[in-house]
Amino acid sequence: MLLAGVVAALAHPPWGFAPGLFGFALIFALVDRTGSDRPIRSAFFRGWLAGCGYFAVALFWLLQPFFIDAKEQGWMAPFAVALVDMGMALFWGAAAAVYGLLAGKSVMRVILFAGALSAFEWLRGHLLTGFPWDLPGEAWRAGSPPSQVAAAVGAYGLTWITLTLFSVPVVVRQGRAGKLLLGAAVISAATIWIAGAMRLSSPYRYSPHGPWVRIVQANVRQETKYDLRLFRSIVDRYVALTALPSPHQVEIIVWPEGAVPAPLEDYLSDGTWTARAIAAALRPGQTLLVGGYRWARGPRGGDVAFNSLAAVRRSGGGVALLALYDKYRLVPFGEFMPLDSLASRLGVKQFVHVGGGFAPGPRPRPLRIEGLPAAQPLICYESLFPGFTRQGAALSGVRPAWIVNVSNDAWFGTGSGPRQHLNLASYRAIEEGLPMVRATPTGISAVIDAFGRVAPGKALGIGAFGVIDAPLPPALPPTLFSRFGDAPFFLMLILSAACARWAEVIQARPRQ
Repeated sequence: MLLAGVVAALAHPPWGFAPGLFGFALIFALVDRTGSDRPIRSAFFRGWLAGCGYFAVALFWLLQPFFIDAKEQGWMAPFAVALVDMGMALFWGAAAAVYGLLAGKSVMRVILFAGALSAFEWLRGHLLTGFPWDLPGEAWRAGSPPSQVAAAVGAYGLTWITLTLFSVPVVVRQGRAGKLLLGAAVISAATIWIAGAMRLSSPYRYSPHGPWVRIVQANVRQETKYDLRLFRSIVDRYVALTALPSPHQVEIIVWPEGAVPAPLEDYLSDGTWTARAIAAALRPGQTLLVGGYRWARGPRGGDVAFNSLAAVRRSGGGVALLALYDKYRLVPFGEFMPLDSLASRLGVKQFVHVGGGFAPGPRPRPLRIEGLPAAQPLICYESLFPGFTRQGAALSGVRPAWIVNVSNDAWFGTGSGPRQHLNLASYRAIEEGLPMVRATPTGISAVIDAFGRVAPGKALGIGAFGVIDAPLPPALPPTLFSRFGDAPFFLMLILSAACARWAEVIQARPRQ
């Protein structure tokens, strides 16, 4: 089971080991062979072991943040990552237990297995704000033909489809019904691939009327932000890249999350040398989107910190604030501590890096700036959540024209984390049919079209220093997912439950 989980995880970027998807078939086969003496307990343990193997690979990058301050926090790394790994695996154990409780002998138990695991993956993406990293359906490279299914059913629906298709071979030897089900799965997979390829058949397009955007990647490593002697050099790097000449009329400049290691109100305030330097780098009318933290009065009184995205323009010798977005989805154990009072008594609040943690902002809405198309901000972790942009559009009544994703992937090091994060964020573009502009301090920054494809030549890899200038790609008409959200996925879960019930009735029917 451990090996099966590892193999399945290797299907995700950056490894892209496509046969790894059959790891889900192996997981299904081994859970399906649960002993009859203690089927529920055995199924839970097997599912949990598979989850441990899967998340050990998928979340290996979590070691990196603890070595930013290795002297103080390095010792925590193996314990923290092991606990997260085993905690995430509990969802897989519960899914296997539900399967073991309900499964019969019919070939339709394949659909029950897919429904149980995808349902608990949905729960993993929602409990305690959720952590939907590397959903099985997101193992497909964003921008590939199979990934286009997410435009209709979202990442959770694609998870159900992926688990179903790759588990079917397990029951192929189960008589005529097994062979028919395998044939249906092959036809479905071919249809999905062909439909996705047709959707992607048009070449990459730039919008003739969209604004030009500049992404600034200054290659500032996380550990350097804690050295006050380097503060001016960090600001100078961003300012110098912002001021680079361009043959195009760049209207929007995007700096990443946490670009400057100081509160926004400190370095953007009138009269500060930082505000003057930024203003000098901006042309009149240019809009700078910059991620950072700020202090403000909280809803219950007292000052609290927000992780924010600020939109500013040059005004006189400084900059003027145009709009502000405060991050709504916070990272548990990173930006806030669940069960805070208990965590304080246990002495584990050192996981939270900014004082008492961040406060969540209001429910998401698009950022609206005069003269520019509306944009939905996704700050780092928020890019993992299917439907986040859709919720903002429903609350505001405004469908954004693009998504701006600012992230501090410097925390993730140079291994699998930044590459996986790019792939996961790109699924939000597919689901919504909207282009995405993604800025990180150390890579990977990119311009992504509404099909989830990175624009040719419009990406800066890990460790690169420079800018990306590109016209904003066009938005597509609203997708099925942007209209109906997870409703198709819930219909799939109902189908899984119906198949389980149907199989039970068939088995209970007396044989002639």
